[in-house]
Amino acid sequence: MGKVVATSDASPWVDAIEGFLAFSSVERGLAPRTVDAYGRDLFRFGAHLEAARVHRIAQLRRQHVIGFIERLEREGLGVRSRARALVAVRRFLRHLGATGVLASDPTEGIDLPRVERALPRLLRSDETAALIEAVEPGTPLGLRDRAMLEVLYGGGLRVSELVGLSLAGLDLRAGLVRVVGKGNRERIVPLGELALAAAGVWLADGRPVFVRAQTRESDAVFLSRRGTAMTRQNFFVRLRGIARRAGIDQDRVSPHVLRHAFATDLLEGGADLRAVQTMLGHADLSTTQIYTHVSQKRLRQTVETRHPRGRSGR
Repeated sequence: MGKVVATSDASPWVDAIEGFLAFSSVERGLAPRTVDAYGRDLFRFGAHLEAARVHRIAQLRRQHVIGFIERLEREGLGVRSRARALVAVRRFLRHLGATGVLASDPTEGIDLPRVERALPRLLRSDETAALIEAVEPGTPLGLRDRAMLEVLYGGGLRVSELVGLSLAGLDLRAGLVRVVGKGNRERIVPLGELALAAAGVWLADGRPVFVRAQTRESDAVFLSRRGTAMTRQNFFVRLRGIARRAGIDQDRVSPHVLRHAFATDLLEGGADLRAVQTMLGHADLSTTQIYTHVSQKRLRQTVETRHPRGRSGR
């Protein structure tokens, strides 16, 4: 956990906040960056409470939380930053309630600042196919890049899950990958035949070539030419080069865009929303539901461009 600046050694809020951050890191397994972000927002909240002369936790009231959010707005923080701060405060105070330190939740009835959720960038299914086909599988490097694209798109993985995939986590016979996602949550994702075939060829004919570059073999499925595990940055650079060869604007392509394509294409193919949620590893169904809006938007575009009476004035 990164170092955050506390309000004052004498503040009753310091111990409570640090206890919550430790709980979030150890017990809940939140990512270090998430814990650091919570810390920045909560110590800012603690400073606000000290300035408002709220020196004991039992003194905390709903108006103090509202005053904190209003203060952030006066200071010019954007709506997303204010929403993030309120989420941190809400989880902190609910933790105090769960541990018996706070009798009631002062954030009850306080709505998050409204944030318009941006639709994810998309590739059409034919563009995704063109991207994969742009990789020439005639070399070990091409075998690796083709396998990484097939597994990424075929399983809807996060890029960190893709580069972190271990040999033990890939079961070609069962057609499954086992990955560890956000919050150290493990999930099992099925892969289609094309992804399994590409991964099998890479393991048989490509990976052994790169293994020779290292005296100590990595257990990562996907290796760099030096024989070490691929990094997110390395794959991102490779992906942009593949996009150029496919004739696709490289600014439209990223590992996360292929994850979006996986989800959208599944839903348009009739997949159940809960099943897609499970495969993506989303803790909250509302995160997955954004893809239903994307799918509806794409379907409307199809009607408008393909149906003879889809658009007036044609």
